Amino acid sequence: MMRAERGASANTVAAYAADLREMSRFLDERDSTFADCARDELEAFFSDRAAAGLAANSAARKLSCLKRFMLFLVAEKVRDDDPARLIDGVKARRVLPMTLTVAEVDLLLDAAHQAAAVADPQTPGGRRALRLACLLELLYATGLRVSELVGLPRAAFLGDRKMLTVKGKGGRERIIPLNAKARAVLDCWMDALDTAARSADGKAGAAGNSASKWLFPSWGEDGHLTRQKFAQDLKALGASIGIDAERLSPHVLRHAFATHLLDRGVDLRVLQTLLGHSDISTTQIYTHVMEDRLRQTVFDFHPLSEDAVEKGER
Repeated sequence: MMRAERGASANTVAAYAADLREMSRFLDERDSTFADCARDELEAFFSDRAAAGLAANSAARKLSCLKRFMLFLVAEKVRDDDPARLIDGVKARRVLPMTLTVAEVDLLLDAAHQAAAVADPQTPGGRRALRLACLLELLYATGLRVSELVGLPRAAFLGDRKMLTVKGKGGRERIIPLNAKARAVLDCWMDALDTAARSADGKAGAAGNSASKWLFPSWGEDGHLTRQKFAQDLKALGASIGIDAERLSPHVLRHAFATHLLDRGVDLRVLQTLLGHSDISTTQIYTHVMEDRLRQTVFDFHPLSEDAVEKGER
């Protein structure tokens, strides 16, 4: 139902399945099941997990999963009642997205392009360097989710490749413009793919082949580059220029895309469309990042701030 009716992604389905299996094991230890459990048994699960140190955000996600599943059981007439209906919601803690400065993004992109420039695109290593440069340019140019990026089909680019069509969460499609720099490295990457495929007589090489429908093909089960491999390559690149791995991930670059656009005055509704958010409230978290930055700017530069007084600027 989650896949067919709600259009949930494979990652969402996997997360829901893991949460439900965890709750099912808990109920099984009490000789109970989802079909006959009572409200107090479900509340006991969350109390148990809270005592074990479960974070509020994780608890909120698990409760959301449980409530949706119970509604499903009632709709399917597995149960006559919904014991999760009156369970108090767990308030998730607002976590501001981690991001990078424009200067740090420039360092990353420059490092990726320098590695690609000295590498031979006819070798597997050279193609990997070019692939990383292409991934970074596309990610920062579009703000795609990492799963959307690594799963891009070659057919996603329209005409002269100035526009990109993406199918996001819930099967919703959106169109995102591409800048000239992203198009240039994309052209180089696709040329390298085609050349590698021709030299291998159409058989898949280390970096994929032109017969594949994927933009970033791989030998893996999905047929395209995995999120984990991209994150690993990104962290390695960051480490080479002094950016802590803890501060760097594909999702951090998505956050950088959003905050840097807001910095330059982009409309929040436009940003919502670009990011593929179904609800504007999800996009609004980036305004909190801007509020913190504005507040710090006032504290740093206002003539009556403590720092200014200490420096004798008052």
